[in-house]
Amino acid sequence: MKPAKFDYHVPRSVDEALTILERYQGEARLLAGGQSLVPMMNFRVAQPAAIVDLNRIPGLDLIEEADRLVRVGAMARQRRLESDAVIGERLPLLQEAIGWIGHLPTRSRGTIGGSIAHADPAAEIPMVLHALDGEVVARGPQGERRIPASDLFLGPLTTALGPAEVLTEVRLPAMAPGGGHAIEEFARRKGDFALAAVAVIVVRDGERCMKARLATAGTGPVPRRLHEAEAILEQRGLGEAAITAAADKAAELVEPMSDHHASADFRRHLTAVLTRRAVAKAIKDRRQ
Repeated sequence: MKPAKFDYHVPRSVDEALTILERYQGEARLLAGGQSLVPMMNFRVAQPAAIVDLNRIPGLDLIEEADRLVRVGAMARQRRLESDAVIGERLPLLQEAIGWIGHLPTRSRGTIGGSIAHADPAAEIPMVLHALDGEVVARGPQGERRIPASDLFLGPLTTALGPAEVLTEVRLPAMAPGGGHAIEEFARRKGDFALAAVAVIVVRDGERCMKARLATAGTGPVPRRLHEAEAILEQRGLGEAAITAAADKAAELVEPMSDHHASADFRRHLTAVLTRRAVAKAIKDRRQ
Protein backbone atom coordinates (compact mmCIF):
# COMPACT_ATOMS: atom_id res chain seq x y z
CA MET A 1 0.00 0.00 0.00
CA LYS A 2 1.00 3.61 -0.54
CA PRO A 3 -0.17 6.65 1.41
CA ALA A 4 -2.70 9.09 0.03
CA LYS A 5 -1.32 12.35 -1.37
CA PHE A 6 -0.11 14.84 1.25
CA ASP A 7 1.88 18.06 1.56
CA TYR A 8 5.28 17.84 3.27
CA HIS A 9 6.83 20.55 5.45
CA VAL A 10 10.18 20.69 7.24
CA PRO A 11 10.07 23.57 9.75
CA ARG A 12 13.27 24.84 11.37
CA SER A 13 11.65 26.01 14.61
CA VAL A 14 8.71 25.16 16.83
CA ASP A 15 7.10 28.50 15.99
CA GLU A 16 7.28 27.68 12.29
CA ALA A 17 5.74 24.27 12.95
CA LEU A 18 2.89 25.90 14.86
CA THR A 19 2.22 28.29 12.00
CA ILE A 20 1.96 25.39 9.57
CA LEU A 21 -0.36 23.43 11.89
CA GLU A 22 -2.70 26.42 12.19
CA ARG A 23 -2.80 26.75 8.42
CA TYR A 24 -4.13 23.21 8.01
CA GLN A 25 -6.77 23.58 10.75
CA GLY A 26 -6.39 20.12 12.26
CA GLU A 27 -5.71 18.24 9.01
CA ALA A 28 -1.91 18.05 9.46
CA ARG A 29 0.06 15.46 11.42
CA LEU A 30 3.42 15.80 13.14
CA LEU A 31 6.22 13.42 12.16
CA ALA A 32 8.70 12.43 14.87
CA GLY A 33 10.18 8.94 14.49
CA GLY A 34 7.43 7.79 12.15
CA GLN A 35 7.38 4.23 13.46
CA SER A 36 3.60 4.34 13.96
CA LEU A 37 2.44 7.14 11.68
CA VAL A 38 4.08 5.94 8.47
CA PRO A 39 2.57 2.41 8.59
CA MET A 40 -0.82 3.94 9.40
CA MET A 41 -0.50 6.19 6.36
CA ASN A 42 0.61 3.31 4.13
CA PHE A 43 -2.51 1.36 5.09
CA ARG A 44 -4.54 4.58 4.79
CA VAL A 45 -5.74 4.34 8.37
CA ALA A 46 -4.43 7.90 8.60
CA GLN A 47 -4.77 10.27 5.62
CA PRO A 48 -3.47 13.68 6.73
CA ALA A 49 -3.51 16.60 4.33
CA ALA A 50 0.04 17.48 5.40
CA ILE A 51 3.01 16.11 7.31
CA VAL A 52 5.04 18.47 9.50
CA ASP A 53 8.46 16.88 10.01
CA LEU A 54 10.02 17.85 13.36
CA ASN A 55 13.39 16.23 12.73
CA ARG A 56 15.18 19.41 11.61
CA ILE A 57 14.23 21.53 14.62
CA PRO A 58 17.29 22.02 16.88
CA GLY A 59 17.04 21.60 20.65
CA LEU A 60 14.15 19.14 20.76
CA ASP A 61 16.39 16.22 21.74
CA LEU A 62 17.95 17.57 24.94
CA ILE A 63 18.47 15.39 28.01
CA GLU A 64 19.38 17.24 31.20
CA GLU A 65 18.84 17.09 34.95
CA ALA A 66 18.62 19.87 37.52
CA ASP A 67 17.20 19.89 41.05
CA ARG A 68 16.19 16.23 40.66
CA LEU A 69 14.02 16.96 37.63
CA VAL A 70 14.99 15.28 34.36
CA ARG A 71 13.99 17.10 31.19
CA VAL A 72 13.89 15.04 28.02
CA GLY A 73 13.25 16.62 24.65
CA ALA A 74 10.35 15.09 22.77
CA MET A 75 12.61 14.17 19.82
CA ALA A 76 15.13 12.22 21.92
CA ARG A 77 15.50 8.82 20.27
CA GLN A 78 14.54 5.79 22.30
CA ARG A 79 17.88 4.14 21.50
CA ARG A 80 19.70 7.11 23.01
CA LEU A 81 17.64 6.87 26.20
CA GLU A 82 18.53 3.19 26.41
CA SER A 83 22.21 4.03 27.00
CA ASP A 84 22.20 7.61 28.33
CA ALA A 85 24.04 8.03 31.65
CA VAL A 86 21.60 10.58 33.09
CA ILE A 87 18.64 8.34 32.34
CA GLY A 88 20.44 5.31 33.75
CA GLU A 89 21.30 7.08 37.00
CA ARG A 90 18.16 9.14 37.58
CA LEU A 91 15.43 7.21 35.74
CA PRO A 92 16.43 3.53 35.62
CA LEU A 93 12.78 2.49 35.25
CA LEU A 94 12.54 4.42 31.99
CA GLN A 95 15.78 2.89 30.75
CA GLU A 96 14.50 -0.59 31.54
CA ALA A 97 11.23 0.17 29.72
CA ILE A 98 13.06 1.18 26.55
CA GLY A 99 14.54 -2.30 26.29
CA TRP A 100 11.04 -3.78 26.03
CA ILE A 101 10.09 -1.62 23.03
CA GLY A 102 9.98 -3.27 19.62
CA HIS A 103 13.36 -4.02 18.10
CA LEU A 104 16.63 -2.12 17.70
CA PRO A 105 15.70 -0.55 14.33
CA THR A 106 12.42 0.82 15.71
CA ARG A 107 14.09 2.16 18.87
CA SER A 108 16.76 3.81 16.72
CA ARG A 109 14.11 5.95 15.03
CA GLY A 110 11.32 6.08 17.61
CA THR A 111 11.21 9.06 19.98
CA ILE A 112 9.96 9.48 23.53
CA GLY A 113 7.55 12.23 22.49
CA GLY A 114 6.26 10.29 19.52
CA SER A 115 5.38 7.30 21.68
CA ILE A 116 3.57 9.47 24.20
CA ALA A 117 1.66 11.49 21.59
CA HIS A 118 0.67 8.33 19.70
CA ALA A 119 -0.89 7.03 22.95
CA ASP A 120 -1.08 3.35 22.16
CA PRO A 121 -2.64 1.86 25.33
CA ALA A 122 -0.13 -1.04 25.27
CA ALA A 123 3.00 1.12 24.90
CA GLU A 124 5.65 1.12 27.62
CA ILE A 125 6.64 4.80 27.72
CA PRO A 126 3.16 6.16 28.55
CA MET A 127 2.93 3.56 31.34
CA VAL A 128 6.27 4.72 32.76
CA LEU A 129 5.17 8.36 32.50
CA HIS A 130 2.37 7.44 34.91
CA ALA A 131 4.59 5.46 37.27
CA LEU A 132 7.08 8.34 37.51
CA ASP A 133 4.42 11.04 38.02
CA GLY A 134 5.69 12.76 34.90
CA GLU A 135 4.26 15.48 32.73
CA VAL A 136 4.68 16.81 29.21
CA VAL A 137 5.19 20.34 27.95
CA ALA A 138 3.20 21.40 24.90
CA ARG A 139 3.36 24.61 22.88
CA GLY A 140 0.45 25.93 20.90
CA PRO A 141 -1.14 29.15 19.64
CA GLN A 142 -2.00 30.17 23.21
CA GLY A 143 1.52 29.56 24.52
CA GLU A 144 3.04 26.80 26.60
CA ARG A 145 1.26 24.49 29.01
CA ARG A 146 2.18 21.52 31.18
CA ILE A 147 0.00 18.41 31.19
CA PRO A 148 0.42 15.74 33.90
CA ALA A 149 0.22 12.10 32.89
CA SER A 150 -3.08 11.74 34.76
CA ASP A 151 -4.73 14.28 32.42
CA LEU A 152 -2.95 13.45 29.18
CA PHE A 153 -4.38 10.16 27.93
CA LEU A 154 -8.07 10.31 27.02
CA GLY A 155 -8.56 7.08 25.07
CA PRO A 156 -6.85 4.76 22.60
CA LEU A 157 -4.60 6.89 20.35
CA THR A 158 -6.17 10.01 21.88
CA THR A 159 -4.56 12.62 24.13
CA ALA A 160 -5.35 16.06 25.52
CA LEU A 161 -2.92 17.61 23.02
CA GLY A 162 -4.66 19.99 20.66
CA PRO A 163 -4.40 19.65 16.85
CA ALA A 164 -2.28 22.81 16.71
CA GLU A 165 0.03 21.90 19.63
CA VAL A 166 3.53 20.45 19.60
CA LEU A 167 4.75 18.25 22.42
CA THR A 168 8.22 19.68 23.08
CA GLU A 169 9.44 18.14 26.32
CA VAL A 170 8.87 15.38 28.87
CA ARG A 171 9.58 16.17 32.52
CA LEU A 172 10.18 13.36 34.99
CA PRO A 173 11.10 13.58 38.69
CA ALA A 174 14.30 11.67 39.40
CA MET A 175 13.72 8.39 41.19
CA ALA A 176 14.65 8.09 44.87
CA PRO A 177 18.18 6.73 45.37
CA GLY A 178 18.15 3.18 46.67
CA GLY A 179 14.62 2.39 45.54
CA GLY A 180 13.67 -0.74 43.67
CA HIS A 181 11.94 -0.91 40.31
CA ALA A 182 10.83 -3.46 37.75
CA ILE A 183 8.82 -3.96 34.59
CA GLU A 184 7.07 -7.18 33.69
CA GLU A 185 5.06 -7.74 30.54
CA PHE A 186 3.66 -10.52 28.40
CA ALA A 187 3.51 -10.50 24.60
CA ARG A 188 2.92 -13.24 22.05
CA ARG A 189 6.28 -12.57 20.41
CA LYS A 190 9.33 -10.55 21.41
CA GLY A 191 8.89 -6.99 20.22
CA ASP A 192 5.10 -7.15 19.97
CA PHE A 193 2.94 -4.78 21.96
CA ALA A 194 2.19 -6.26 25.36
CA LEU A 195 -1.07 -8.03 26.11
CA ALA A 196 -0.47 -6.72 29.62
CA ALA A 197 2.42 -4.88 31.29
CA VAL A 198 3.14 -3.62 34.79
CA ALA A 199 5.68 -1.06 36.01
CA VAL A 200 6.59 -0.93 39.70
CA ILE A 201 8.60 1.41 41.93
CA VAL A 202 9.18 0.53 45.59
CA VAL A 203 10.94 2.59 48.24
CA ARG A 204 11.29 0.72 51.51
CA ASP A 205 12.59 1.20 55.03
CA GLY A 206 13.16 -2.25 56.47
CA GLU A 207 9.85 -4.09 56.21
CA ARG A 208 7.90 -0.88 55.65
CA CYS A 209 6.96 0.33 52.18
CA MET A 210 7.48 4.08 52.20
CA LYS A 211 6.38 4.54 48.61
CA ALA A 212 4.83 2.32 45.97
CA ARG A 213 4.00 3.17 42.38
CA LEU A 214 2.18 0.73 40.11
CA ALA A 215 1.12 1.44 36.55
CA THR A 216 -0.19 -0.77 33.76
CA ALA A 217 -0.39 -0.87 29.98
CA GLY A 218 -2.39 -3.08 27.64
CA THR A 219 -5.12 -3.57 30.22
CA GLY A 220 -7.59 -0.87 29.22
CA PRO A 221 -8.19 2.04 26.85
CA VAL A 222 -5.40 4.08 28.45
CA PRO A 223 -2.37 3.39 30.66
CA ARG A 224 -3.19 4.00 34.30
CA ARG A 225 -1.89 4.25 37.84
CA LEU A 226 -3.21 1.67 40.30
CA HIS A 227 -3.57 3.87 43.36
CA GLU A 228 -5.57 1.43 45.48
CA ALA A 229 -3.06 -1.37 44.87
CA GLU A 230 -0.25 1.02 45.82
CA ALA A 231 -2.05 1.85 49.05
CA ILE A 232 -2.14 -1.82 50.07
CA LEU A 233 1.65 -2.06 49.88
CA GLU A 234 2.17 1.26 51.67
CA GLN A 235 -0.20 0.27 54.47
CA ARG A 236 0.56 -3.45 54.86
CA GLY A 237 4.22 -3.63 53.90
CA LEU A 238 5.97 -5.94 51.47
CA GLY A 239 5.22 -9.38 52.85
CA GLU A 240 3.85 -12.13 50.65
CA ALA A 241 0.26 -11.62 51.80
CA ALA A 242 0.40 -7.88 51.08
CA ILE A 243 1.90 -8.42 47.64
CA THR A 244 -0.80 -10.96 46.77
CA ALA A 245 -3.51 -8.58 47.98
CA ALA A 246 -2.04 -5.74 45.91
CA ALA A 247 -1.86 -7.98 42.84
CA ASP A 248 -5.47 -9.08 43.27
CA LYS A 249 -6.53 -5.45 43.66
CA ALA A 250 -4.61 -4.53 40.50
CA ALA A 251 -6.57 -7.15 38.58
CA GLU A 252 -9.83 -5.69 39.91
CA LEU A 253 -8.90 -2.14 38.91
CA VAL A 254 -8.04 -2.68 35.25
CA GLU A 255 -10.62 -2.50 32.49
CA PRO A 256 -9.32 -4.80 29.76
CA MET A 257 -11.06 -5.57 26.52
CA SER A 258 -11.30 -8.80 24.56
CA ASP A 259 -9.90 -8.99 21.04
CA HIS A 260 -8.37 -11.57 18.72
CA HIS A 261 -5.14 -11.49 20.77
CA ALA A 262 -6.57 -12.24 24.22
CA SER A 263 -9.73 -12.17 26.27
CA ALA A 264 -10.45 -9.59 28.96
CA ASP A 265 -10.30 -12.32 31.62
CA PHE A 266 -6.86 -13.42 30.43
CA ARG A 267 -5.55 -9.85 30.53
CA ARG A 268 -6.95 -9.42 34.02
CA HIS A 269 -5.26 -12.65 35.12
CA LEU A 270 -2.00 -11.45 33.56
CA THR A 271 -2.24 -8.20 35.51
CA ALA A 272 -2.25 -10.07 38.82
CA VAL A 273 0.57 -12.40 37.81
CA LEU A 274 2.77 -9.63 36.42
CA THR A 275 2.15 -7.39 39.43
CA ARG A 276 3.33 -10.11 41.81
CA ARG A 277 6.41 -10.73 39.70
CA ALA A 278 7.27 -7.07 39.31
CA VAL A 279 6.93 -6.24 43.02
CA ALA A 280 9.01 -9.28 43.97
CA LYS A 281 11.67 -8.29 41.45
CA ALA A 282 11.71 -4.67 42.68
CA ILE A 283 12.21 -5.87 46.26
CA LYS A 284 14.99 -8.24 45.23
CA ASP A 285 16.78 -5.52 43.30
CA ARG A 286 16.55 -3.23 46.34
CA ARG A 287 18.14 -5.85 48.60
CA GLN A 288 21.17 -6.34 46.35
